[in-house]
Amino acid sequence: MTSSQHHAAPVGRFAPSPTGRMHLGNVFAALISWLSARKKGGKWILRIEDLDPQRSRMEYARQIEDDLDWLGLDWDEGGVDGKGPDGPYCQSLRSDIYEEELEKLRASGLTYPCFCTRADIMATQAPHESDGRMVYAGTCRPARLGGELSLQAGAGRQPRAIRLFVPDTTIRFTDRLFGPQEVNLARHCGDFTVRRGDGAWAYQLAVVADDARMGVTEVVRGCDLLLSSAQQIYLYSLLGYPAPEFAHFPLLCNAAGQRLSKRDSSLSLEQLRKDYTPSHLIGLLAWHAGLLPEPFPISASGLLPLFSWSALPAVKTITTD
Repeated sequence: MTSSQHHAAPVGRFAPSPTGRMHLGNVFAALISWLSARKKGGKWILRIEDLDPQRSRMEYARQIEDDLDWLGLDWDEGGVDGKGPDGPYCQSLRSDIYEEELEKLRASGLTYPCFCTRADIMATQAPHESDGRMVYAGTCRPARLGGELSLQAGAGRQPRAIRLFVPDTTIRFTDRLFGPQEVNLARHCGDFTVRRGDGAWAYQLAVVADDARMGVTEVVRGCDLLLSSAQQIYLYSLLGYPAPEFAHFPLLCNAAGQRLSKRDSSLSLEQLRKDYTPSHLIGLLAWHAGLLPEPFPISASGLLPLFSWSALPAVKTITTD
């Protein structure tokens, strides 16, 4: 148990990817996560999820910190400079930690090398999920899992991934906003990747290792990651860590009804900081979150007495008109 896990108050986190300037949806995620932790006197961690070396840039990470400062969203641990007892707080510096957790999975006998290309998976998988997720059909899963029997399957070829076996059972959890959830991992995703063949760490393993070791007790994020929670709960169990509470909120959408992305330049912090003060921007988001009756200026700290998960509405459309 790390020092972070001794705190009785909740421990939340914001974990952006430094692949560009934050957009309004990122700010909404940061604000709701910050409010949820601070409401109960908890602490808030800033983790930089820079697993993708081709797209991640340190200047973007610094800009994220500057934007959070501008918004008045302070963090207790983390950031680029990694203040706190459970660092480093940039994922690109945590490979040795992920290796330790992967060794635990290997020791369980539930991992195996996968030699399938993306085309192979698309040609042999079960039908696509409605969100485009590909369900792995278990093509490379050995007849017996564990030890050398798994390693012999590739006949000396370089694997394209290390996969984790998932049983045909249902993961059940209760989300703070979306309520009871039931996910059968075998039908939802199949055996999933924990490390790519090029050595890059898979998101699911990295995020579980990070949240567990940093003592995170509540994960607050957009509902696009709601079903990923089941994979993560499975990993928490295998690795011997308690799972945090999960709270997912509806995504903000643009005028076309599409979820916001870094391609929405009019809703990026670069433009929004020219058009709004921090209090005006937070007031707009608080109104869309159902925390204010109209979008009047307010600070993040001023919202704390008003914050309630029961106030959050269905998906909202955001425009800058």
